[in-house]
Amino acid sequence: MKLAFIAVAFSAAAFGQHIVVTAEGHHGAPPPEVNRDQISVDVDRHPAKVESWTPLRGDQANLDFYILIDDGVDSEIGLEFNSLKSFINSQPATTRIGLAYLRNGSANIVAPLTAEHDKVAKALRLPSGPAGIASSPYMCISDLVKKWPTVDGRREVLLISGGVDPWSPADPQNPYLQQSIAAAQRAGILVHSVYYAEAGHSGHSFWQINWGQNYLSELGDETGGEAYWQGSMNPVTFDPFLKDLTQRLQNQYLLTLEPREGKGGLEPFRITSSESGVSVQAASKINFQSGSASASRF
Repeated sequence: MKLAFIAVAFSAAAFGQHIVVTAEGHHGAPPPEVNRDQISVDVDRHPAKVESWTPLRGDQANLDFYILIDDGVDSEIGLEFNSLKSFINSQPATTRIGLAYLRNGSANIVAPLTAEHDKVAKALRLPSGPAGIASSPYMCISDLVKKWPTVDGRREVLLISGGVDPWSPADPQNPYLQQSIAAAQRAGILVHSVYYAEAGHSGHSFWQINWGQNYLSELGDETGGEAYWQGSMNPVTFDPFLKDLTQRLQNQYLLTLEPREGKGGLEPFRITSSESGVSVQAASKINFQSGSASASRF
């Protein structure tokens, strides 16, 4: 029996518009097609009616995708640049890719979003800052969201970082992490990540590694993205992670919900599947705004 997992993120548009859904196959296998009649959705513990369910392929596949690299990660990340370049250059023409380095609480864009993927690949450089120069990678996520205007298509991020936040004590309710999650949920941005250690002490401190990976995992779960790591060490290669991420991007859907009245703001969200053997994962909240649906796609 084939299993499928579904991850969800929301646009910043009004409730009654659009939701991006990712189908994930069991044990890395290509997922089966997910049909409209196999899903049901609750918003704030109340059923929400599905208006449409569209595979995001072909002329519906528009995607804006930023790669974010913490400027304080170990310079050995250069060994992964060939994998990153292959990933960038293999994306379809419907995907615009940008590149930014995280430094001093900001996402410094070195390659703006473009469909000319080779330009982004050529902009890759080794990290140039000391360990911790990003200040907080989660501040940087919030900064990118502010700089990123809403577009007619999906928006997703690949964050490469150790996940350590030197500006917050170890805390499941890290305020900078929570702010970045809320900002991404309001904007409908899925945040994926690959763990790569910081250059300094935090890169070999098991305690800090553990907290950094927990934060990255929470960021992915809450926004509908995926967090990748290989134990407490740097991955031997990014290739299996980037292969899996490519498969996820190729198996996404646009879910449109019928509008309904509500108090607005970020609301608890839950999606389930009626098909036996299907597990469902979703972003924990949506940007629920009352009002009628717009004619725009996102």
